[in-house]
Formats: sequence, structure tokens, C-alpha cells
Amino acid sequence: MENAATRLDTVRANIARMCKPARREPGDVTLIAVSKTHDAPAIQPLIGAGQQVFGENRVQEAQGKWPALREAHPGIALHLIGQLQSNKAEEAVALFDCIHSLDRPSLRNALARAMDNAGRQVPCFVQVNIGDEPQKGGCPIGDLPAFLAEVRQTAIPLAGLMCIPPAGTEAAPFFALLAKLAADHGLSGLSMGMSGDYETAVMLGATHVRVGTALFGSRG
Repeated sequence: MENAATRLDTVRANIARMCKPARREPGDVTLIAVSKTHDAPAIQPLIGAGQQVFGENRVQEAQGKWPALREAHPGIALHLIGQLQSNKAEEAVALFDCIHSLDRPSLRNALARAMDNAGRQVPCFVQVNIGDEPQKGGCPIGDLPAFLAEVRQTAIPLAGLMCIPPAGTEAAPFFALLAKLAADHGLSGLSMGMSGDYETAVMLGATHVRVGTALFGSRG
């Protein structure tokens, strides 16, 4: 069994390898360790190996484990990468350093209010429904120009665009499309790529990759 440090070194090396042909610097890619469903004892070894940025899917789960972990390990950055209900906006703004799933007007309004009330500006990625999948969250591509314009009228810091390609398909065309959409709208941040395709994502411009299994190992 590989240990946490070995897995982390492997993922970092893969990111660096894919940056070379793309003429990018590895430091330009933020590795988010997806710690959803993992408890503190499973997370501690990665922190010990030097990982500083973690991602969670649910506000409630993150509230249960991260306050104590962050008290013990100052400097940890926490990203919300899962869908966010508007009624959880205040809790999300209090807990997370970045939100990757801004995708609809009601959430935009809730987050803007929450940030104003808290006096805390949390950068947000706009999630794009890149594969036009009805069961998935994300702003429809056709609605993106208007939605981005509306977000820019608030005090929400716009970090860039995020996507999750359709399962079981080649991810590269979807990553390339997200990169084009971001460039068209003057955005540099690209949250794309997970354990199975983060190398492709880095080659196509990802600034943030969301990696779980490759860092925590398979279950079972």
C-alpha cells in the first residue's frame, strides 16, 4: 500500500510533467485534495505530507471535521466543490475559502447577501453545465454571458469557471470548451479535472484540479 506522501508526490509529479508541454509552471496549478467522506485520521497523513488545500462536497460534513483540523493546522485552505443550497450560503461563506459551484441567480443573491453580512469575500467559480446534462448542476452555456454579467454586478469575487464532464466520455473536448468560454469572458481560473483526468485538464489549462482517489487511495 502506498502511503499518503508517496501518493501526493506522484500526483504532483504528474502535474509537473503535464505542465512542461503546455509551457506552464507547476505552481500555477492548485491541487485540491478531495476529502469528502474521509474522516480526520484519513486526512491527517496528507496534511503531514504537506498538502494544504482540501475540498468538500457538503457544508454539514465539512462543519463536522474541519474546525478542529484547521485549529491544529493553521494555513489550510478549504474549497467547497459540491452543489450548494441557497439556504446554506451563510454557513458556506463562514467556513470555506473558495466556492466552485455558483450556478444560478438564487445562489448568487444568497452568496452576495451572506458575504455582505459576514464582511468576508469568498472567491467563486461559476459552474458550467458543459455537457448539457439535465440531471447536473451548472449554468447552461447559453445563459453564461448574462449570468457572468450579473455576478460581476455583485461584490462576489469571480474566480473563473468550473465543470464536470459527462461520465464515461473523453474529457478533453469539454475541458477545451471550458477554457475557450473562460478566455471569451476574460477569466483565467479553470477548475476542471479529477483523479481520472486531471493530467488532461492540466495540459488544457486547468488552474485547479480536484483529486480524491489518487490521493486518498481506493476504498475496500
